Amino acid sequence: MLSQADLAAYRRNGFIVLPDILSTAEVEALRRVTDEFVHNSCNVGANDDVYDLEESHSPDEPRVRRIKAPHLHDPEYARAARHPKIVEALRDLWGTVRFDTGKLNMKSAGYGAPIEWHQDWAFYPHTHDDLAAVGIMLDDCEIGNGPMMVIPGSHRGPIWDHHGPDARFCGAIDPARCDLDFSQAVPCLGKAGAITVHHVRAVHGSATNFSGQQRRFLLFQYRVADAWPLLGFAAGMEKFHQLLLAGAPTREPRLVSVPVRLPLPPAEYQGSIYENQRAAGRRFFETAGERERLAAAE
Repeated sequence: MLSQADLAAYRRNGFIVLPDILSTAEVEALRRVTDEFVHNSCNVGANDDVYDLEESHSPDEPRVRRIKAPHLHDPEYARAARHPKIVEALRDLWGTVRFDTGKLNMKSAGYGAPIEWHQDWAFYPHTHDDLAAVGIMLDDCEIGNGPMMVIPGSHRGPIWDHHGPDARFCGAIDPARCDLDFSQAVPCLGKAGAITVHHVRAVHGSATNFSGQQRRFLLFQYRVADAWPLLGFAAGMEKFHQLLLAGAPTREPRLVSVPVRLPLPPAEYQGSIYENQRAAGRRFFETAGERERLAAAE
């Protein structure tokens, strides 16, 4: 499925965008389920095991910024996590494939929250770095509605510190304490049904969606069969093997000398990356609240 050009681009840049992976019918089914979840969130008043809510969420105007582990809550999401074209692409990349987990990041029109620059590797280091996240575009991802942006080649660079002013993990890179050139970041653009594949060490983030178009981005994490999480796997070996999508199970993790910074001490605000990044200190991306405050001050 992946061409030699795709493989070369992934290895060079740390990410690729593949068009037309999910059909229109598959995307519509995922949208319908997502709309139901957003509607049902009107009965939820605070973040829980399913929902991460925007600060402006209310029963009359439900505003969801993330559905956590969606594959555990509806079969449509579970099917998407094991979509044969996604598994095929990852097999071309690695040979073996094991599922990890997922989330659905919602960027609603006009206020969808940003995600500060970070590396996924900072959250879940393994015995080697053959890991990637696949993002399924449920809406057209355009330059104005907060698409994911990736700094090409950053997956081959250092692991940046993701700790806040209090020295606790915060899930964000301080833009003033690194020499990354954020102007080189490339937006991952595409039509609904396209996917992105980005390396676990690639530096990426996304701005607030100030446009009139929503941007729903379904993200699933995958790893090679012989990658073992350094922080352990609480569910045990049997469950770990059940997550295998391609290749043979193994009890022999591959050990590679890769840079690691453990996400410890744990974040002050536990939960999703949105909660972790509340303690980040300096920010790169403007939030909806900041824009409103600046407008009121003028």
